[in-house]
Amino acid sequence: MRIDPIQFEVVRSALTQVAEEMAAALRRSAYSTNVKTRQDFSCAFFDRDCRPISQAFTQPVHLGSFVELIPTSVEVYGEENLGPGDMLVVNNPFGGGSHLNDVTVFGPVHHNGELVGYVASLAHHVDVGGGAPASIGPFQEIFQEGVIIPPVKLVNNGEINEDVFKLILAQIRSKRVTTGDFRAQVAANTVGARRLVDLVEKYGPKDFDQYVEAVLNYTDRRTRAEIANIPDGVYTQEGFLDYDGFSDKIVNLKVEITVEGESVFFDFDGCDVQRRAPVNSTKAMTFSACAYALRALMASDMPVNDGFYRHIKMNARAGTVVHAVHPAPVVGGWETQVRINDMIFRAFSAGMPQRVASSTKAMMAQAGFGIIDRENGEYHCNYEALAGGYGGRATSDGPDAVQQHGQNTENAPVEEVESHFPMRVSRLSLIEDSEGPGKFRGGLGMRRDYHFPDDPATFTILSDRDIAGPRGIFGGMDGRKAYYLLNPDDPDQTQEALTSKCVIELKPGDTVSFQTPGGGGYGPPVERDPQLVLKDVIGGKVGRGRAHDLYGVVIDPQTNSIDEAATVKARTKITSLRDSN
Repeated sequence: MRIDPIQFEVVRSALTQVAEEMAAALRRSAYSTNVKTRQDFSCAFFDRDCRPISQAFTQPVHLGSFVELIPTSVEVYGEENLGPGDMLVVNNPFGGGSHLNDVTVFGPVHHNGELVGYVASLAHHVDVGGGAPASIGPFQEIFQEGVIIPPVKLVNNGEINEDVFKLILAQIRSKRVTTGDFRAQVAANTVGARRLVDLVEKYGPKDFDQYVEAVLNYTDRRTRAEIANIPDGVYTQEGFLDYDGFSDKIVNLKVEITVEGESVFFDFDGCDVQRRAPVNSTKAMTFSACAYALRALMASDMPVNDGFYRHIKMNARAGTVVHAVHPAPVVGGWETQVRINDMIFRAFSAGMPQRVASSTKAMMAQAGFGIIDRENGEYHCNYEALAGGYGGRATSDGPDAVQQHGQNTENAPVEEVESHFPMRVSRLSLIEDSEGPGKFRGGLGMRRDYHFPDDPATFTILSDRDIAGPRGIFGGMDGRKAYYLLNPDDPDQTQEALTSKCVIELKPGDTVSFQTPGGGGYGPPVERDPQLVLKDVIGGKVGRGRAHDLYGVVIDPQTNSIDEAATVKARTKITSLRDSN
């Protein structure tokens, strides 16, 4: 069949819109703030060979999970055991999944009795049981983290299997919200299946298959061309997680990337063995880091499907923190995954300095709490991942208080959180002087204080960066590290420093302050445009003392203007001290 180029673009866009419409249906049907507002979910379509064809990029960190999870689950359950209207549910981390909160519902799509492919939706559920509300506590075995779901049939011929559903919900605290989110995933898949059947009927099964194959081949060709634009060489970078949740030993990470012609190989040999601590990344999580970083270095309109994924080669040895095996805990694997992302970009900076940013917050920054409503006895759980400073870039500052890399979720609105839970967000602000100084500074970190005025609660922090902040690059300075504090501003309460991985029991009146780091700076701070420094000082982002000591910019407090002579003198002194060291 001759592929008509116009028709090809129409079909390619239609396949993308299948996944996007699934995402819209899921978001509008969901109950939890984490899914309906923060958009912590992803949707995708796979062909009959379980190759990823189109994805909705709500949450790019899920990229790698889908790629392995769907084919593995179909193989385990058996394609012959799946009929029209059936859907499986699975969250097994060691079968292609990530952490237990990320639950996938997927099912086959049939047309006139023939298998077309599979539609899938993955959502981060606010609770899946385990030893702490929101299911993100620092534990030492996977069994403590929540309910483990192998591929089992949740929907049978269009009807939810109530026995399976009840069994899952029995493990979960937030039953009402979880019920709504599960049903939203089923609805999203139903929408996706209808749209795919419409496409098959419009073009016919044979032409539809040929256009799908053409989309993969097109992506394959473009991927090869994009990789060829990356300078050949071996790029290496080492890094670490500050704290594993139980021991004082840092978690060592290392990546070596070999680019040769049209191939890219990511080698993680040299990473620590897996820990009995919540810092282990699954193979799928680590693959997601590679996929996202490589995709970010390509053209913005580059499709992502099997034609792209087939070019990512990875060595992550089983039994390490980048490829955990049973029964390792994995709930905090995303902290490791985003740090790997940061390392990959730093590695590529040696050959592509204009294309990469300085270090970002590079942690998922997860916070969750559980609280029982006195009025109706409902057990509420909330989960969110907080924003932080992005790294400075070659031509611009890092944005303040944003999510980074493959983490594409939104900040939870204060009004929505307070309307759903008996608590208050008593402070939400940027953190002055948290940026990594540079010619282009890093973005500012964010402070979010959770106050529980009337009821006890259980609060969980699963994060990092409490020892060292994000690193600067090419002479840029590091961003401020993260801080986690109990009752930081209350004279009637005892202030306490918390670790980045802990579960604490709060009494009425307690406040937890979660303060994320700022991004690293790009280039020497003394090369920053003094007018930009002045703007940051006036805007309350950088203090006058910091402007003088680190940027070498002297500001007249009376006129709020730059003292040019004093600035030249201050910068000369800073440069001389730097060169002498």
